[in-house]
Formats: sequence, structure tokens, C-alpha cells
Amino acid sequence: MRERRKATKQSIAGSLLLAHPAMKDPNFRRAVVLMSAHGEDGAMGVVMNRPLGKKLGELNGEFALGALAGVPVFKGGPVQPKQLLLVAWQTREDGIQLHFGVDPVKAGELLGEGDTQLRAFLGYSGWSRGQLEGELKLDTWIVTEMPADLLVHPQDDSLWGKVLGGLGEEWRLVAGEPEDLSRN
Repeated sequence: MRERRKATKQSIAGSLLLAHPAMKDPNFRRAVVLMSAHGEDGAMGVVMNRPLGKKLGELNGEFALGALAGVPVFKGGPVQPKQLLLVAWQTREDGIQLHFGVDPVKAGELLGEGDTQLRAFLGYSGWSRGQLEGELKLDTWIVTEMPADLLVHPQDDSLWGKVLGGLGEEWRLVAGEPEDLSRN
């Protein structure tokens, strides 16, 4: 069982933010956000579980015939929704190495380096100075380490419940609730 971390002044870059079950904001309802940066000036991450059902080659003709044509595209967040952000994960013996904002040439090279997964995100999730800290104090988000098996699970709406349910008994029941409670 992974431990839920309380908000502190230390960086949570590399961690996951799980939207609290009570969050109603449609941009983040049941969102799993992978944090890429967190510091005094603000924070940034990408929503992992909002697939757009498209591949990069379909979205942008520039990638149609290249090594990145089959890369899945996700809605990364409400900030700059037309900006394309490439993110790569490499499984290593000592854990997972993350690469955010990879340029397309480097992304193609990383794909050739064995166990690398690549995702394209349109937009990102961003917080100005102190904004995320304020939200964390209000328990808007649940901060947790990235589970080692995160990338083997479908990167869709079910990911939130899977990760939240893995945090312990107190979250398992909540994670299994249907989004529409009239279907309960």
C-alpha cells in the first residue's frame, strides 16, 4: 500500500495528484495528474486519463509517416489546449525515468531505446505561485507516489479509481462508486 502524502513545502514533481472524489470541476473531475514541476513559482503537470482517441499521426500531418505516428494523444489540461507536449517514460532497474517536453527528434530516439512509452498531450495543467498549495490545504487533491504499474493500466477514466483504490481501505469504497450516483 502506498502512503498518501500530506502537502509540504517540498516539491511534489514526479508524484501523482488524484482529484478528491468531491471535486466537481469538469477539467479535473476524477483526474490523475502527473506532476512535472512544482516550486516557488508554481506547478505544472499533465492529466493522464483523458485520452482523445487519436494518434499523433492523425492529429498532425507532420507526424503521419514518422516514428511518432502511432503515439496516443491525451487532453493534458485546460492551459494552452493547442500546445503539444510530448512525454516519455523509460522503465529502468531503479524505477521510471520521466522526460517532459521532449522535442520530436529526441522522442523518436527514445522510442528506439527499449522499454520506452510515449504520450502526446494537448495542453497541460498549471498552477500559479501558491495556488496548488492552497488547494492542497483544502484537500482538493490527494498526493501519492506514482505506482510502478501505472502504465500497464488503461490510461482512461478507470485509472482514477484504480490508483485511488490502491491507497487503502478508506479509499477503495469511494473509488468504486459510479460517477452517476443514480446508477448505484
